[in-house]
Amino acid sequence: MIRKYRYGTPFDTEALTEKIGTAEGSFPYGKISLENGFVFTYIMDEEDIVYGLGESNRGINKRGYCYISNCTDDPEHTEDKRSLYGAHNFIIVSGKTTFGLFFDYPGKLTFDIGYTRMDTMKIFCENADLDIYVIEGETAYDIVKQFRHVIGHSYIPPKFAFGFGQSRWEYTTKEDFRKVAKGYRENHIPIDMIYMDIDYMQDFKDFTVNEKNFPDFQGFVQEMKDQEIRMIPIIDAGVKVEPGYVVYEEGVKNDYFCKREDGSDFVAAVWPGDTHFPDVLNKDARKWFGNKYRFLTDQGIEGFWNDMNEPAIFYSAEGLAEAKKLAAEFAEDTEGRVHAWTMQAKMKDLANNPEDYRRFYHNVDGRKIRHDRVHNLFGYNMTRAAGEAFERIDPDRRFLMFSRSSYIGMHRYGGIWTGDNKSWWSHILLNLKMLPSLNMCGFLYTGADLGGFGADTTRDLLLRFLALGVFTPLMRDHAAAGTREQECYQFENIEDFRHVIGVRYRLIPYLYSEYMKAALNDDMYFRPMGFVYPNDKMAVRVEDQLILGNEIMIAPVYEQNARGRYVYLPEEMKFVKFLPDGTISEEILEKGVHYVEVALNEVSLFVRSGKCIPIAEAAECVKEIDTEHLQLIGYEESSYTLYEDDGIHKEYDKKENYRVLKS
Repeated sequence: MIRKYRYGTPFDTEALTEKIGTAEGSFPYGKISLENGFVFTYIMDEEDIVYGLGESNRGINKRGYCYISNCTDDPEHTEDKRSLYGAHNFIIVSGKTTFGLFFDYPGKLTFDIGYTRMDTMKIFCENADLDIYVIEGETAYDIVKQFRHVIGHSYIPPKFAFGFGQSRWEYTTKEDFRKVAKGYRENHIPIDMIYMDIDYMQDFKDFTVNEKNFPDFQGFVQEMKDQEIRMIPIIDAGVKVEPGYVVYEEGVKNDYFCKREDGSDFVAAVWPGDTHFPDVLNKDARKWFGNKYRFLTDQGIEGFWNDMNEPAIFYSAEGLAEAKKLAAEFAEDTEGRVHAWTMQAKMKDLANNPEDYRRFYHNVDGRKIRHDRVHNLFGYNMTRAAGEAFERIDPDRRFLMFSRSSYIGMHRYGGIWTGDNKSWWSHILLNLKMLPSLNMCGFLYTGADLGGFGADTTRDLLLRFLALGVFTPLMRDHAAAGTREQECYQFENIEDFRHVIGVRYRLIPYLYSEYMKAALNDDMYFRPMGFVYPNDKMAVRVEDQLILGNEIMIAPVYEQNARGRYVYLPEEMKFVKFLPDGTISEEILEKGVHYVEVALNEVSLFVRSGKCIPIAEAAECVKEIDTEHLQLIGYEESSYTLYEDDGIHKEYDKKENYRVLKS
C-alpha cells in the first residue's frame, strides 16, 4: 500500500508515473516538525536495517552515517563524503516495523541515519515543500516492487550495450581509436564499444566534431561498425559561449539557457571555458537540446553518455571576480589582514560553490525557479531531453544512454555510471554495495569505471575489477588522462583478459535475460542477500555478496594479493568457476561458511539450489553470440526460462521472446 503526504507546495519532479492522491490524517511513522524547514525524526530499533539511497557512500545498510542528496561533482570518493553524483531519496526501514519512504524533494536533503545519535534517524531540508510517499508491505523486497511499479519501467538499452567497452579521456584522433580497436581485435579480446571523451569535439563544443581529426566522421563511424564496434560519444552539460557557434546562437536567441535573476544568461566555466547551461527544466528548451543529438545519430551514432550534468561548475563569472578582488587585496597586503589560507580557501571554493547554484534560474511553465531548489533535477532532465528526442528520431529503435548525475525518474530514460572512481581496491567493494541500492531506485543499467578512473591501476586490480564487471549491465574500462594506460592488451599474459571478458560474453544470454525480466516486471537485477533470505540473521548482514536474478549469487574478490575469499551460503549452492583453459568446474557446497579459491584469471559464481543458467560459447562481439546452442550449468533436472529478442527494437511483449530450457 502506498500513501502520499503533502507538505507545503512541492515542485512536480515527475519522478512517479502514477498519480497518488494525498492522504488524510497524521503521518504514520516517527515525528514531523515544520517549525524550522522540514524535519522527520524516527527512533530505530537496534535490529533495524536501513536500505536505499541509490548511489551513495558506504554500505548496503545505511545506518551509522550522514548522507546528503545534493548532486555533486566530486572525484574523491572517500569514506567521509556525504554527497556523490546522484540524489535517490528512497529508503526502507526493515526490522521490527518495516516500511519505505520516498522523499520527493529536488533540493538539498540530509539523511542522518544514526550519525548524530545511533538510534535516531533524522531527515531534514530547508524548505517544507515536499511529497512523502509511505510504502508498506510484508518485506523490504515487496516494498521495492511496489515503489518500482509507481515510478515506471526502467530504461532498456540495445543488446550491444551488454558487451564490453573501452574508454579513456585522451583518445583524440582517428588513429587513437583505430589503435584501440586493433589492440582488442588482433588479440581476440571481445569488445563492442569504444567511448569518445571530450577530445573528439571541436574546442569541447557539444554536438560538434573536430573536422581536422575526423574529416569524414560518418565514414569513420561506419568503419568501426564494420568491425562490430560502436563509437559512443560524450555530451556535456555546458554550451560554449562563442558567437557563430550554432547551438550557442540558437539558445541565446530563443531564451533556452538558464538565467541570472536580472534575466541575462548565466555564465559558468567548464571544459570549453565560459558556457551557458541549457534550461532542461523548460520543456521547450529540453526539446531543443534533445533534438541536437540528431547531429550525431544522423552520422550513425547509436549511443551516448551524458557528463558534467550535476551541473559541474569550475567557476562562475561572479565567483571569479570575487576571487580576483581578494587576490588583489592579498597581493597588496603588508599587514597580514588577508591570510594565505583565506586566499587558498577562496580559490579552492571556486568550483561547485553553493553560492553559484543560487545565482541562476529556470523557467518552468512561466515560473522563475531558483536552481538550488531544484538542483537535483538537472542531470535527470538532460538525459530526459535525449530520451525524448530518441523517440522522435527513431521511435522503434533503442539507443544507449547513461548519465553521471541523476534523480529518481531518470531511470526511465537512461542508466548511470558511478562516476570518477579511483584505482583503489576499496572501490570494487564500494561499487558492489551501490548496485542493489541503485536497483531499488529503478536504475538497472549501471556499472563502474573498471580498473578505476583516477590514479594508476595495476594488472591484478584491473582483473579483479573486471571479474565484478562481468556481471554488471554496463561493463566499461575507463581511465583519466595522465594515468597509466589500462587497455586490457597493455599488460602481460593477455590471454587472462581475453578469458575474463570472454566469460562475460558466455554469460550474456543469461545476464540479458535477467535484465529484461527485471526491467519489464519492475523488479531488481541485483538484490541484497537480506531480500532473498530475510529470516537468515547472518545473510541479512552480509554486504559483499549479491543475488543476481533468481538463479545465482556473486561474491567478488576485492582484496589485493588474495587468492580467494570467505563466503556465506544461506543454502546449498553449486560453486562454479570458469577456468582459463575454457573448462568449467562445478562443486556443491553445503549451507554455511566456506573459503573458496579464485585465481586472478578465473571468474566465479554460485548457482542456487535447484536452479540452472544458460551459457554460450565465447564470442568476440555480441552479434556473434550463438544463442541457439546454449549449455546449461547448475543443478540437474532443473529448467530456465530464457528471454531473448532482437536486441534492437522494442517488441518486448512477443510470446516468442520466451523459451524454456531444461537440463
